[in-house]
Amino acid sequence: MANGRKLFGTDGVRGEAGTFLTAELATALGKAAATSLQAERPQILIVRDTRESGPMLESALAAGIAAAGGDALLGGVLPTPAAAVLVKRLGLDLAAVVSASHNPYRDNGIKFFSALGTKLDDETEARIEALLDAEGVTAKPGQVRELDGGLEDYLRALQVAFPLDLSGHHVMLDCANGATYRAAPAIFERLGATVEAIGAEPDGRNINEGCGSTHLDRLAAAIAGSEATVGFAFDGDGDRVLAVDGSGRSHDGDELIALIARGLAARGELPGGVAVTVMSNYGFHQAMEQAGIEVAVTSVGDRYVLDELRERGWALGGEQSGHIIDTRIVATGDGIAAALATIRELGGGDLAQVRTMEKLPQTLVNVEVADREAIAGAKAVWEAVEREQEALVGRGRVLLRPSGTEPLVRVMVEAPTAEEAEAVCQRLVGLVRQELA
Repeated sequence: MANGRKLFGTDGVRGEAGTFLTAELATALGKAAATSLQAERPQILIVRDTRESGPMLESALAAGIAAAGGDALLGGVLPTPAAAVLVKRLGLDLAAVVSASHNPYRDNGIKFFSALGTKLDDETEARIEALLDAEGVTAKPGQVRELDGGLEDYLRALQVAFPLDLSGHHVMLDCANGATYRAAPAIFERLGATVEAIGAEPDGRNINEGCGSTHLDRLAAAIAGSEATVGFAFDGDGDRVLAVDGSGRSHDGDELIALIARGLAARGELPGGVAVTVMSNYGFHQAMEQAGIEVAVTSVGDRYVLDELRERGWALGGEQSGHIIDTRIVATGDGIAAALATIRELGGGDLAQVRTMEKLPQTLVNVEVADREAIAGAKAVWEAVEREQEALVGRGRVLLRPSGTEPLVRVMVEAPTAEEAEAVCQRLVGLVRQELA
C-alpha cells in the first residue's frame, strides 16, 4: 500500500469486493486496527451483513486481528447498530462491521466502532491507515472464536429501550435481504405485533436488490394488499429506515424524526433539541419551530450529527435518508430502534393520518463541473444564491454545495410550490454551468 493513500471515506473503507476490497487488504486492516489499540490483547467483535463476500472478508479481517495478538469474536450476521451495542455492553476494545450498507452486493466495506460504541474519528482512522505500511507486528497470535448470543443481546437491548405492547398492531417489514432479516421480525413479534416480512430471504446477491430503503415501491405495493397500517424499510446493514403508511405514501427521515421529537417533547422526555443535516427539508424546521423544539444543523453525515448531539448534550438527531440516532439507546443510526420509536409515537394510530410536518416541494440537481472546489470563488453564483434566498425568506431555502467525492456541485431549492422550486433551481444550475462547467 502506497504511503499517503486515503482508504477511509465517510463511512469506513468501501469498494468492490475482490478488486478494491481484497482479502489481503482486510487482513492488513485487521492487523493495523488491533495494533492501534492500547490493550495488551485486544478483544475485537466482527459482524457482517448478508453479501456473498462477507465470510471471506470476515475471515481475512479476523486473521489480521489474530496475527497482531488480538482475539477476533465472530458475531455473524447482525445489523450495524448491534455492533455498537455489543462492543459497549461486552466491554470489548473495538468492533468491526463488514458491510457496504445500501450498495449492491458486489461492493463491501469495513467500518469500525470504538469501545464506546461510536464510529471512529478521523484521527483514529488515519492512525490505522498509517499502520498499514508498518513493518510486520511481532506478537503472540490471538484467537478467532464464535460469539454466541449476540442477536439475543441486541434484541434484549431493544426490548429494554422499548417496553411496548404491540398486540393488535399489524406491521410490514422490508429487510432488504440484509442484516435485519432475523432481528427486525423477531423484536416486533416479541413485542406482540403481527408481522409480515419481505426482503427476508438473503441469498448473498439479492441484498438491496429492488428492495429496502432505497426501493420503497416494493413495500408500497405489498402494503396495499395487506392489513398492515405501517411498513418499515431498512437498508442492507440496518442503520437506517424509511416508512410507508397504509395508503402507500412514503415517509422519510425528516418526517420520522419530527414525529418522534414531538412525542418525546410532549412527554418531557426530549433533552434539548434535535440535530439534523443541511439536507433536512425546510418544512421540518417550520414544524420544529411551531413545536418549540430547537434545531441544530450539521454537515451531511451521521457522524456529524452525533458530534453535535454529544457537544450539546442532546439525544435525538438524524438525516433525511433515514439515519436516526437516539444516543440513549445507541450512538449510531439504528433502523429497528427508529421503527420502534415511530410505532411508540403512533400509539396504535395510522401513520397515514399523522401530519407532524408539511414537506416543501424540493428540486435537487447535480451539476457536473471541471473543479468542484472552484465554486468557492464563483462570486456571480454566490450573489445569485443570496438574491434567490432573500426572495424565499420565510417560505423556503436555497442550498448549494460541492460534492465531497465527485466533480459535482449540488443545487437544491425548496419553495412553496414545485413550479417555483424548479424555476429557481434551473436559474442557479444555468449559472453554475456557465461559470464552472
